[in-house]
Amino acid sequence: MFETLLLNFLFLLVPVVIFLIFFENRPHSYNRKILVVLSAVTMSLCIVMPIRLESGFIFDLRYIPFIIVALYGGYKSVLPLYVVLNIFRFYVGGVGTIHSFLFSTAALILIPLCNKKFVKLDSKGRIIGATVISMLTMGCYLIILSSLLGQLDSQFWVLAVNALTTHGGLMSIIVILIEKIITNIKNRDRIIQSERLNVVSELAASVSHEIRNPLTVTSGFLQLLNKSKTITEQEKGFIELSLLELKRAEKIVSDYLSFAKPQSENMVYSNMSEELEYTKNIIMPYASIHKVEVDFYFNNTLNTSYDRNQIQQCLINLYKNGIEAMIETGGGTLTIEITEKKQQIMIRIKDTGVGMTKDEISRLGKPYYSTKEEGTGLGMLMVYSTINKVRGNIEVHSEKGKGTTFLLTIPTTAPIKS
Repeated sequence: MFETLLLNFLFLLVPVVIFLIFFENRPHSYNRKILVVLSAVTMSLCIVMPIRLESGFIFDLRYIPFIIVALYGGYKSVLPLYVVLNIFRFYVGGVGTIHSFLFSTAALILIPLCNKKFVKLDSKGRIIGATVISMLTMGCYLIILSSLLGQLDSQFWVLAVNALTTHGGLMSIIVILIEKIITNIKNRDRIIQSERLNVVSELAASVSHEIRNPLTVTSGFLQLLNKSKTITEQEKGFIELSLLELKRAEKIVSDYLSFAKPQSENMVYSNMSEELEYTKNIIMPYASIHKVEVDFYFNNTLNTSYDRNQIQQCLINLYKNGIEAMIETGGGTLTIEITEKKQQIMIRIKDTGVGMTKDEISRLGKPYYSTKEEGTGLGMLMVYSTINKVRGNIEVHSEKGKGTTFLLTIPTTAPIKS
């Protein structure tokens, strides 16, 4: 029995190891398909190699990968596993085939219902949740089995104890490994993003000033030349086009300058109430033009240090992006909510616009990537750079056609008591 248990545990570990070695850096949608395929193989191997007790009872671990995929991926991911499980179970045959089909159908209907709440839990909550659901699933299975057996003897209770402890223990181990992988991926991405932003910041500070000077001089001479009475209308048109392009170039340089390190004269220590109120008032006319309502809610007493100008520009960029995302839908609501949680300032900016795909979300904050046709991507890069400087974190949740939510988490200390 112990050797078979170890073999089944190996079956459960193989998808985790294969994913970690070969597929960790692949796109999200591709990874999901790979994990479903690997889980299907693992499930099939568990059915073929069940754990046999000395009493004669047998049980397997097929529902561990099934539950994991259902909780992390929902109905879309677990449905192929349901099909594979029942095809393979009917192929193996034997007593209990129909009961297995009915039980798996019930599991397919009920377990993925927890998906949305499950993925919103923290790492510890997901580990506990998955373990509890696994033991409840096996408990329901044992209850059904007991009703079929009628009279229960000591052998059944041996099966019950072994099945519950095995499923609970192994589920905990596998989910801990999965959560560790997820944490490592997030930490790696955060470090890479931080290094990228630091490089951009240094480059912006050293280059932008040098570029701005000749642009200003050139713009001044062109404006003087445009006032000359000796040039033709066509030449004036050329000069005006040149001035427009210079203005656009200056805007790009200004965006780059915003990546520079915080300026000491702009540093403040406050709860951001003034900056949030100011930026809300700045964006209100733009929102009204595009039929967007702004819901503002502020409830924060925590203070932190930050560059006032950079935070203001960061917030304006996010508000403006949210409003522009709702132009195509004919308007909507921009929700700005500021709260505090566990010594952290939480700024939630939610729109009801066109939304983004997971691939688009993963590319946010990268230089020169923008979801807008004429965008340079520098606005979002500035947002990520600013939050990175205050050691904060940005989470993005979005769904096509339903809108996007940006959650800015900025660490801070408790207010000083007088």
